Amino acid sequence: MVVLDTHALIWWTLDSVRLSEPARRLCDQIPQTGGIVSAISLWEIGLKVKRGQLDLGLEMDDYVKRLRSLKGLEIVAVDVEHWLGNLRLPWDHRDPADRTIVATAQLRDLPLVSIDAAIRAYYPKTIW
Repeated sequence: MVVLDTHALIWWTLDSVRLSEPARRLCDQIPQTGGIVSAISLWEIGLKVKRGQLDLGLEMDDYVKRLRSLKGLEIVAVDVEHWLGNLRLPWDHRDPADRTIVATAQLRDLPLVSIDAAIRAYYPKTIW
């Protein structure tokens, strides 16, 4: 099982050639081994779409419907435990989405697929 950062989710589902080879191998195993996406990634994607910074090629609701249909992929709600995990991180990083995604991976003790250098420097189980 693996947690996907927002960009890893987008690239895996829409443009997998942008993933590194190790990241692509992990993502390709999600139907068998499972994958987790924090619901905060949907918020992050939706904001980028609204601002014209991202074109999914389909409506946001349709993209989420597509994600929900992917075998092995679980979209997890950001609940009290995730927010508390976010707040407990001894990490000077201001992005609430990044903090929540890292907290999600940490709470479940799972690897995290991310190209983000700040995340990779902080969370030792990050794979790219």
